[in-house]
Amino acid sequence: MLKSITLLPERITNPTAYPFSVPAISTFRRLDITSRVLCFAGENGTGKSTLLEAIAAHIGFGREGGNRDMRFETSESVAATEPLIRALRLGFDKRTGEGFFFRAESLFSVATQIDEWDSDSSFGGKIRDSYGGVSLHDHSHGETFFTVLDHKFRRSGLFLLNEPEAALSPQRQLAFLVLIHATLRDYKDAQFIISTHSPLLLGYPGAQIVSFDGGRLQPIDYDRTYPYLIIRRFLTDRTQMLEDLFRNPEADPDDQSTLFD
Repeated sequence: MLKSITLLPERITNPTAYPFSVPAISTFRRLDITSRVLCFAGENGTGKSTLLEAIAAHIGFGREGGNRDMRFETSESVAATEPLIRALRLGFDKRTGEGFFFRAESLFSVATQIDEWDSDSSFGGKIRDSYGGVSLHDHSHGETFFTVLDHKFRRSGLFLLNEPEAALSPQRQLAFLVLIHATLRDYKDAQFIISTHSPLLLGYPGAQIVSFDGGRLQPIDYDRTYPYLIIRRFLTDRTQMLEDLFRNPEADPDDQSTLFD
């Protein structure tokens, strides 16, 4: 299992270039992992997906998503994390190489690549058989997401997920929590690291939550995360909350603290 993530400054050649220009990345030095479910929380652009992608690439998972056999790239943003990948050190108590990287924004590129490989007889088999037996493009957006989760995450390994809630309904997010629970119960070496905005996924019992807000990585309790606070106020005081927002439409959208005044 992955026990620690360390950034080695001596391996950074240009500390002012991306992704080290992102405050939470530039100030990061070490994170000790204390739970089999680790969640990265934070606003867009705070670096949580960047760090997750760098971890996945450092392990050898496909940079667009997949396991260690999925080697292809279509996104320039993926290659941009290379300096961070070189600067990371991952500490394992047991490293098997098993697992899967779920990258929501490029999942359909992965689906297309699987179809192309399956149409090439030189590969000698049908990769899609391990994804339910049919092309992932034959499903709806949400069904595709859950099909991958259901077929690739019920086993031992390190599972990295970047915003898996992107196409999942609240009901499917709850179903995914059940899947996580079952996997951790049945496989003692299974572990999840999830970058998410979902208050449902952040609420997994016993999850270690790390916030990227405020320009640094810091531990945070579930009931202090912005997704939880925003949804709680919306559900308990929706009318007043929306009146406050509409009354001051030019307020800084990143200053979420104004939602709780």
